Amino acid sequence: MVSLRADGKMLTSDKFHDECGVVAIYANPEAEKLAYLGLHALQHRGQESAGIVTSNGMTLNQHKAMGLVADIFTTAELAKLRGTLAIGHTRYSTAGDSALLNAQPILVQSNKGMMALAHNGNLVNAGEIRSRMESQGSIFQTSSDTEVIVHLIAQSKEHTLPEAMADALRRVEGAFSLVMISPDRIFAARDPRGFRPLAMGRIPTAPGDRQGTIVFASETCAFDLIGAVYEREVKPGELIVVGPEGITSRFYATPLAQSSCIFEHVYFSRPDSRVFGRPVQESREELGRQLAREAPVEADVVVPVPDSGVTAAVGYAAESGIPFRFGLIRNHYVGRTFIEPSQSVRDFGVKLKLNPVRSLLEGKRVVLIDDSIVRGTTSRKIVRMIRNAGAKEVHMRISCPPTISPCFYGVDTPSKKQLIAANKTIEEIREYVGADSIAYLSLEGMKQACGDGEKTTYCTACYTGKYPTRWVDVEDIQPAAVGKQ
Repeated sequence: MVSLRADGKMLTSDKFHDECGVVAIYANPEAEKLAYLGLHALQHRGQESAGIVTSNGMTLNQHKAMGLVADIFTTAELAKLRGTLAIGHTRYSTAGDSALLNAQPILVQSNKGMMALAHNGNLVNAGEIRSRMESQGSIFQTSSDTEVIVHLIAQSKEHTLPEAMADALRRVEGAFSLVMISPDRIFAARDPRGFRPLAMGRIPTAPGDRQGTIVFASETCAFDLIGAVYEREVKPGELIVVGPEGITSRFYATPLAQSSCIFEHVYFSRPDSRVFGRPVQESREELGRQLAREAPVEADVVVPVPDSGVTAAVGYAAESGIPFRFGLIRNHYVGRTFIEPSQSVRDFGVKLKLNPVRSLLEGKRVVLIDDSIVRGTTSRKIVRMIRNAGAKEVHMRISCPPTISPCFYGVDTPSKKQLIAANKTIEEIREYVGADSIAYLSLEGMKQACGDGEKTTYCTACYTGKYPTRWVDVEDIQPAAVGKQ
């Protein structure tokens, strides 16, 4: 899910961000608590806001707020949400769009009844649809592309909610894995290309209860926390409805050439998740091993940039035989606000999060492993930090290819003008970050490490500039401009 500022622009940070995580629970007396725990496990997918909508069989209740899941959903708030069905959403937003009105799920009362929807991804034709609807009198309450789907469902000429949802999904294009709730049903769907992950699981209940509790989540790490067993992925182009009549599945659209986001395996997803039918840990370690095969270097120690580079660094160390060490320690308790000393401290922001272990780095030739370089400013500060800790050499190794194009499918990446690899050669990047050498994993090496072609085929547009959908211009187009086409 992507949102736009009032002027249509989108601010970006120095790292990639997925827009959100979603969870859904059907038929459990503690559905609100399970949704809360599921969101807690998906907190890494969004830290800006979170929300839960529950059903008691008659009506829908909602609570959403800015902040972290554990702070938003107190015992008192969860008590107000008591229900047997629930959906939840945790959201990342750009700095210019940090507003409660864009927090999800989006709850509405329409001619199709009460419903609430939560979405992970980005609709590349949302701007065009929204403009048309507004010209016809529709009033939008948010600046989120997700609201377009809600309006399409409400305006559909189909009489039943499942048919109206299928009709709406056929009209949008781009990336979406979404969950929806009505008073007596849970819906789950993925776009026909399967850009974003969405898994289905089940919590076994009493003997004789054949269905149990049905759950959906962006990642399977949410299942582990609530005691659910992974069953399968929601398939590209599939709409699953879980209701009193049981589980029904249909393909609302013909599946297209699969284009699942490979960056889920490179960076987004937790290593303990199974995403697109494949263990993330397995992919990430193999990324590191392949990187060691492609870009070996004589060194004394392999050091990850925590936490994003840890698993790839484990693979690199195992393949190269160079010892793995946590030469950088991350402070996990850095908040969004802090008091900076009046006396200027160089690289203060990075020092808040990372601190070098001098005894492990001093006099050593260091292989520094990270998952990506976006603008290069953070990498430059980290290399300088390691040198200041006494490292003799710093060799940077990146477990994916150079990022040369923005993403339009639910990843907040800068425009091409701000992507260092789109504007500098590898040697110029090495010089900018201050490393003794630098090497990226090849495109083929990355695809091989992530099992491309085995269970899924990946979207690699951010590394190639070749986009799998229309509505996207590969020239230097701002990601926010997608919403205005």
